Formats: sequence, C-alpha cells, structure tokens
Amino acid sequence: MTLLDKDGVRLTVDGAVATVTLANPAKRNVQSPALWRALTEAGRILPGDVRIVVLRAEGRSFSAGLDRQAFTPEGFDGEPSFLDLARGSDEALDATIAEYQEAFTWWHRPDLISIAAVQGHAIGAGFQLALAADLRVCAEDVQFAMRETGLGLVPDLTGTHPLVGLLGYARALEICATGRFVHATEAERTGLANLIVPAAELDGAVSDLSAALLMAPRDAVIETKALLAAAASRTYEEQRTAERAAQARRLRDLAGLAD
Repeated sequence: MTLLDKDGVRLTVDGAVATVTLANPAKRNVQSPALWRALTEAGRILPGDVRIVVLRAEGRSFSAGLDRQAFTPEGFDGEPSFLDLARGSDEALDATIAEYQEAFTWWHRPDLISIAAVQGHAIGAGFQLALAADLRVCAEDVQFAMRETGLGLVPDLTGTHPLVGLLGYARALEICATGRFVHATEAERTGLANLIVPAAELDGAVSDLSAALLMAPRDAVIETKALLAAAASRTYEEQRTAERAAQARRLRDLAGLAD
C-alpha cells in the first residue's frame, strides 16, 4: 500500500514493515528541502502497527547529497536559497535548519527499528541520512563520504552524533575533515555497516533482517532498544538500575499484571 509519493520520496507499507524509497535515480537521489519535508511527513503518517522501517533508494546511488542548486542565487522554485537564509536573522536560520533536521530524527523512535539499505554513493546529506537509521546493510560498492567541510560547511543534519558513537571521535574527525571515501571493507570493519552483501542481494538481505527482527515480541524489542540507546549516557550503576526497571515491567506484563 502506497501512502506517500512526492518530491522524490515514496512510502509503502506491508504489514509491520514500511519502506521509504528515495525515488529520483536520474539525479542520484540528491536532496532538497522539499525532499526533507516529504521524509518528515513519511514519519508522521506511519501506521501505528509498523515495527520496521526500511530506507532504500532507486538507482545506482543511495544519495549523492545536497542538490547544489541550493547554493545558487535563485535556489529552488518556491524556496529561499541558502544564500537568502544566511542573510536572515539568527532565529530564522536556526528554525529553518531545525526544520530540515526533522527529516533525520524520527528514524530513532523507540517503537521502530530502522534499516538503511545503502548502495553506491552516500555523500554528505546522503551519508547523514544513512546514519539516521538504527542499522545499515550495505552493498559491496558502497562509498560513504562527508564532504561538507570541503564546502566550508559542517555536517548539520544530525550525522555527527551517530558517527562519533559508531567510530569514535578521532576517526569521525578524520573522515569529516578530509572528506575521503569510506568503502565497504572499512565500513564493515569499523561497525559503520552491520552487513555487507553483493548489490544484487541487498534487498533480500534487508528482507531477511527485517523478518528476524520481527520474531521477538514488540514490547521486549522496544525496551531493549531504549536500554541500549541510553547506555552511553549513563553510569554503570544507572544502567543496572534501568535494566532492573525494564525487566520488572516485562515480567509484570508477561504475568498479566501491567497497568
């Protein structure tokens, strides 16, 4: 069932699995404010029984990043150019960037597990969109790169936090500051990719992973995801306490004693 199909984004739902597809392969799925609004809308209209969200892209590239038209004086039709935004107030500029970031935040919702299926180039905003997902299954031809610094910018679409969490500060800094490519072997070795498969097997591997993730009861997965997501910000003792509280909720639920 197709729930959304506009501005280079298509949302389909099949039972507990939703698929968000970047659908502009002719332009290597470049990104724009309109696409970001469509991604935000996709998250907002997800049915409540969806447990898995797959993020995939048509064509040879996952996403070549931001459409450079954003930096031209004319910008996009009906949109202020980035140059115009820079001339606005601090408050307006901050609010606009925050709106763009919403397209990258909902993938971490505690009631969902999101999987990015990444092939070919995932550059800049494309890299950050892949990082927005909980898990990444990548084709052997994957090429990640964070090119913002070379343009005089910073990665501002929520990518810095997961990148440091996955790779550590030093490697994240080196990748962002040099803009170099990270290929499949390094992505798998460093934990950036959960799995590397031949390009022809990408969709099948994601389907198999989705099926495996659906085997456990939903509430147990939600509690486990919440524990793991917060672990890095807690002390050892705080995490022990959180584990006990989560397990108590699960035991009461299984015993039919939950509120």
